[in-house]
Amino acid sequence: MQLDDARNFIRDHSRALLATLRADGTPQMSPVLIGLDTEGNAVVSSRETAIKVHNLRRNPRAWACVLSEGFYGPWIQVEGNAQILSLPEAMEPLVAYYRAVAGEHPDWDDYRAAMRLDQRCLIRLLLTRAGPDHQG
Repeated sequence: MQLDDARNFIRDHSRALLATLRADGTPQMSPVLIGLDTEGNAVVSSRETAIKVHNLRRNPRAWACVLSEGFYGPWIQVEGNAQILSLPEAMEPLVAYYRAVAGEHPDWDDYRAAMRLDQRCLIRLLLTRAGPDHQG
């Protein structure tokens, strides 16, 4: 599967499992909403205190399995290295992320306040591989 095909799939499907590596090398998985930024990177909102963020700060390798809404349908896996963007720099990218996965917020001031209160950050996954491109 080409990365652009994977990006098109992510534009239409936001439910995913994000996998990171624990210190012992075993996977840690989290259900997330995934979107794309303007550069075509996969993006996920998280809390600074989340285990996945700690894992990615130690080892930036990450994988996401992006699922169809009906679960039993098309899906893809993407992988790459993650960057963590923290507040205050993360605020406008978090707004863009929300727009990508949910549309317009009824009160952007309230949204921004919630992002600060929750200590939100943005995980940016720089995509290097995608698949599958066939079913077995």
